[in-house]
Amino acid sequence: MISGKKIILGITGSIAAYKAAVLARLLVKAGAEVQVVMTEAAHEFVTPLTISTLTKNPVLSGFVRDQATGQWANHVELGLWADLLLVAPATAHTLARFAHAHADDLLTALYLSARCPVWLAPAMDLDMYAHPATQANLAALQAYGNTVLDSPAGPLASGLSGPGRMEEPEAILEKLQAFFGKNQHWAGRKVLLTAGPTREPLDPVRYISNHSTGKMGYALAQALAEAGAEVTLVSGPTALSLPHAAVKRIAVQSAQEMFDATEAVFADNEVVIFAAAVADYTPATVSDRKIKKKEGDFSLELCKTTDIAATLGRRKHPGQVLVGFALETHDALAHARQKLVSKNLDLLVLNTLEDAGAGFGHDTNRITLLGRSGYEETFSLKPKKQVAADIVRAIETLMQQQP
Repeated sequence: MISGKKIILGITGSIAAYKAAVLARLLVKAGAEVQVVMTEAAHEFVTPLTISTLTKNPVLSGFVRDQATGQWANHVELGLWADLLLVAPATAHTLARFAHAHADDLLTALYLSARCPVWLAPAMDLDMYAHPATQANLAALQAYGNTVLDSPAGPLASGLSGPGRMEEPEAILEKLQAFFGKNQHWAGRKVLLTAGPTREPLDPVRYISNHSTGKMGYALAQALAEAGAEVTLVSGPTALSLPHAAVKRIAVQSAQEMFDATEAVFADNEVVIFAAAVADYTPATVSDRKIKKKEGDFSLELCKTTDIAATLGRRKHPGQVLVGFALETHDALAHARQKLVSKNLDLLVLNTLEDAGAGFGHDTNRITLLGRSGYEETFSLKPKKQVAADIVRAIETLMQQQP
């Protein structure tokens, strides 16, 4: 599964750097093309000669690749070239610089430029690992969408024993094989995804909307694109940037615009995910001038918008998988089960504002997945990047179970 993949291995100044040499050898043996970027501190623990011999590529450390010619190591090109950036070992110092966007060497500049998935393998003493500042940095990096590998407990260089060890190279290789193996399922599959809020105009100045930021939908678009799917993202107005270079984004404003854009390509997609928070009602009339404030009350006539999921659910063709979202404030499971059936969905993602850290605006979410077959699974509170991975895996399983 790793054969042909382009992997950048970042090595930082830790005694665990010796494991990076083993890891580099395993990756090359598995068929990956490995480019190593070392920090200056890493040179104290393992030599560039050793690493370049194992990878058959020159090791990069500074911004200047060749002092004689002035040729520079282009961190932007490196970030675009790679299928994955793996930093192993990742010291507390490097994690802090990543978390706070410091870019004072090639590796940190590369981290900020990389569009590919980023995996981090922490390695440090147990008190450093357990310190609140380190844990806050790890939480921030996970919230940014990075994958932080386990730091298993065991004997440490200090003589203490506990968590903080770099995960073993063989275990990292196994996880990479599983990660890239998932891509085989999604390669070339077409996925249509809606995300974000809609805005229903009252006049040239005002509109009716909701608190959706689009973060969950965009995390899903990124996860699916990274897995190899051809993703069309119909997005309401958000402050989010394109989640992946391969995602085709169609920007819309109103519920009607979202319906029109989604309907136009609905039949061409094998998987359709309705993650947007679409307005249920829209003003009956829209003023072409700003509505001026007057004495007394102001009433507004609203008309029901097209229910995108229900309308297209009635047009679902054999083999097509439809996934919906439900954000509830009370009687969550009952409402979710009803929506699953009424909209002809195959899978429903439920979250509730009763759970702290879930719902609109957060970088985390806590979901329950419901399937038509009776499947039901509740997950813990996680960064939305990890929630997206859970949803993608559930869709994979559902597709594999279909006749």
